[in-house]
Amino acid sequence: MDTTASTTATAPRRPGRGGRERILAAAARLFATHGITATGMEQIAEEAPVSKRTLYAHFRTKNDLVIAHLQGLALSGATLEGVLTRQDIPARDRIRRLFDQPVTDAAPVRGCPFIDAAAEFPDPQSAVHSYAREQKLRMVQLIAAVLTELGCREPLPLAEQLATLADGAASRAMVLDEADYGRHARAAAEVLLDQALQEKAGKD
Repeated sequence: MDTTASTTATAPRRPGRGGRERILAAAARLFATHGITATGMEQIAEEAPVSKRTLYAHFRTKNDLVIAHLQGLALSGATLEGVLTRQDIPARDRIRRLFDQPVTDAAPVRGCPFIDAAAEFPDPQSAVHSYAREQKLRMVQLIAAVLTELGCREPLPLAEQLATLADGAASRAMVLDEADYGRHARAAAEVLLDQALQEKAGKD
């Protein structure tokens, strides 16, 4: 008896290579264009293109897919806070660039994907909302680290203020479809930074 053939015939099939990447890319396009809740799993399967069986082999639920999508964005550096870890950019310029909208292929301006996701999943206990909240808290910690690098004595309160300016500017940029709207918040951030660093110099 050919046990190899028998084993091969009965072994579960693995999802096709590249399927996961195609699914995430399709989801990113559709979420950016139509929003998360308005996009169905069947649409994503057709856009990928993959079978629904393959889609669910990679992502058991839509929530799993949405979180994987957001995790990919966080790792890509293509979000508001992505610039904060760039060691090739001077610290103060990293703060300034916090108010630039990330460059994407999507039009119109989409703003912050974590804020968008939290708005579409308003239950604070939901997995998607919880992940978005984690990223917004992480953003404050990243800003605080840059402020510490600049010599700010009390970085956390200022980090909260700068995060509020950046998130507010991103939201207004989306509503107004004005990619350069962050210039207004950047001007306010410069005043806050100057004040904080002057206070530091006065105490040294």
